[in-house]
Amino acid sequence: MKLRMAVGVVGTVAAALAVLSPTSAQAAAKPYDGQDPYRSGCAKTAREVRKAGIKSRIHGPVGTVRLMWSTKCKTNWVEVRTAASATGSISVYTKDGRSNTFRFKAGNKGRHWGDMLWANNMCAWGSVHVQWGGGKGGQNASGATGRACR
Repeated sequence: MKLRMAVGVVGTVAAALAVLSPTSAQAAAKPYDGQDPYRSGCAKTAREVRKAGIKSRIHGPVGTVRLMWSTKCKTNWVEVRTAASATGSISVYTKDGRSNTFRFKAGNKGRHWGDMLWANNMCAWGSVHVQWGGGKGGQNASGATGRACR
């Protein structure tokens, strides 16, 4: 009787672990996904890991895009410096297929950042697309960081 009960308990635990899919386990391990790096405090331990220019085919360089890494939170996000009149979207990607896109409005003296994605022990990269003056006459630009692996 005791042996059956032990086997039953082990079987129940194994079944419970099987129900917890890798996706569920990964989601539980990523508490900062989609959060603001400054409001969460993760930016306090941030450092730049990749930097690239934001360039327009017609107007040339119009800013910079930086991939940031928080040593405390094990997250990446993208920060942008561009014209204060620009609007656009900031995206961050991880090797495991997750991504986050943040749309920004003109203002904030041209400094913008997107939300974070957990990326411990994997590669991440970022991109930005900006537009100003309605985007007419080539008033748009883009930039992308290379991959950084942590």
